[in-house]
Amino acid sequence: MADLRVNFAGIKAPNPFWLASAPPTNSGYQVQRAFEAGWGGAVWKTLGDPILNVSSRFAGTSYNGQRVAGFNNIELITDRPLEVNLKEIYETKKRFPNHAVIASLMVEPNQKAWHEIVKRVQDVGVDGFELNFGCPHGMAERGMGAASGQVPELVEKQTYWAKEVAEVPVIVKLTPNITDITATAYAAVQGGADAISMINTINSLAGVDLDSWNTIPNVAGKGAHGGYCGPAVKPIALNMVAECARHPEINLPISGMGGVSDWKDAVEFMLMGAGSIQVCTAAMHHGFSIVEDMIDGLNNYLDDKGIVDLDGIIGKSVEKYSDWGNLDLNYKVVARINNDTCINCNKCHIACEDTSHQCIDMLTDDSGEAILRVREEDCVGCNLCSIVCPVDGAIDMIEIPNGEPMTWNERQAAIKLTV
Repeated sequence: MADLRVNFAGIKAPNPFWLASAPPTNSGYQVQRAFEAGWGGAVWKTLGDPILNVSSRFAGTSYNGQRVAGFNNIELITDRPLEVNLKEIYETKKRFPNHAVIASLMVEPNQKAWHEIVKRVQDVGVDGFELNFGCPHGMAERGMGAASGQVPELVEKQTYWAKEVAEVPVIVKLTPNITDITATAYAAVQGGADAISMINTINSLAGVDLDSWNTIPNVAGKGAHGGYCGPAVKPIALNMVAECARHPEINLPISGMGGVSDWKDAVEFMLMGAGSIQVCTAAMHHGFSIVEDMIDGLNNYLDDKGIVDLDGIIGKSVEKYSDWGNLDLNYKVVARINNDTCINCNKCHIACEDTSHQCIDMLTDDSGEAILRVREEDCVGCNLCSIVCPVDGAIDMIEIPNGEPMTWNERQAAIKLTV
């Protein structure tokens, strides 16, 4: 079996699967149960001055029969005294010395406050810190969380303050509620961060009840924006991980999270540069035991590929991710329909006729059976027909030779040379 051990910015764990700082890591009881189930690490629910939470606080969004396709949360940081959390962190680390215990921290943008909490928490033996610059609700209104994480100068300054007294690695957790996440990631670099993690939750309103007209969730008839996570945010998270992984001036280990539901999602994040994987919503949906399938799936994948450890996949797809201007304008694929497999639902024809390039014809074969055929000369390779097709293997996207490669950037450079 492959070696799944990780050394993430100096933080060691038996595998890359960590619970994210969230309700599942609210107590020592929970974290210890998670470690017993097989999780390699846990980021403790954010510590700071205890706050008051509201009821109700969660909402799930379902799509096409899938429960919890997205998840909305208006819960804040820990509502338990710091002393209680520290006692449980100490007990957890003592019982599980080989598992990663990372403390998530959030305080006001004040050097003294950061020094005090870092010193107090590291005294109980944590393996690292994660600075929460991402929480989009509640704490942001108090000048913390995303309110800090959206300002590169504050990210740099507070990271520096934490690093002044930290004796263990410092991870900076970034908010996705920003135009360019690489700006704050670079600020973390400038502040001396040992690693970055992303993404925190996205500003959201889960829904509105059509009978009462109340927001979902609501607190005595009032609502507020919350943080969105779950499978629906994975493409956004994956992009942000990739953008930071390919940025030449960031060059820090990345802990990836955001919609990771199974081992396949985890592999995608690792291929795009993540050295550890954090999970929250999937654990809340299915329980801690899901890590067993994640570990088995990752092990089997690596074995099938003949890869001995995680270094064999981390970042291996980063070089394949670029800017639009570097894409080959002459590359061409076309759709081909396998009528032996096609069930004649006509979804591809409808999608192409109404919303794409009108290149699928409805015909009749020699035996009088209805068939669908793509006019390849008119097909632009948009993939829409294969995306909407409900039958695997009914539509293939085939590469067609189409001249020498030429990118937009190369084309513009050639034009300038001729002017």
